Amino acid sequence: MEGCKAGKRELQKALYTRFSGKMYSVCLRYCKNREEAEDILQDGFIKVFHSIQQFMGAGSFEGWVRRIMVNTALEALRKKKLDFSSFDIEHAENHQAQAFDTTSKTSASDLLTIIQQLPPGYRTIFNLYAIEGYQHKEIAVMLGISEGTSKSQLARARYMLQEKLKSSELIFNPNNLKATT
Repeated sequence: MEGCKAGKRELQKALYTRFSGKMYSVCLRYCKNREEAEDILQDGFIKVFHSIQQFMGAGSFEGWVRRIMVNTALEALRKKKLDFSSFDIEHAENHQAQAFDTTSKTSASDLLTIIQQLPPGYRTIFNLYAIEGYQHKEIAVMLGISEGTSKSQLARARYMLQEKLKSSELIFNPNNLKATT
């Protein structure tokens, strides 16, 4: 840590090597493709190294780096003029009442692929709420939207994920295959 604060390249490289895999997967959740995630990862680490002096040891360093990566991803999405159009809040609450539950054997990489297929607004809200653990009030402040919009985006994202998971289960479920003789 002190070596990175002193600007020692070999220690910065070691820090990058240690955290880049995890942080890349964080970035990838917010992006549509790998190239965007790589750009965000690079920008995020530049910010980490420029602001490492500000880390005072309160909390985990990995959590601090993760927050920088998430904020960098959100900044990139804002530059793209991400649209958080909301739809009928009653419709959203009906969807939110449905449990996001699946017994499928979907792998983590398959789930990531499905999440990446969500529209950017839905994907962003889903990641912030379901994966990063932010509350709707915090998300609203971070993205400059209303809490209702955050809730409706999450409900719609969950609904779309459920539908995609159901259809992928139909395709990939070995129980659906019939033996041919």
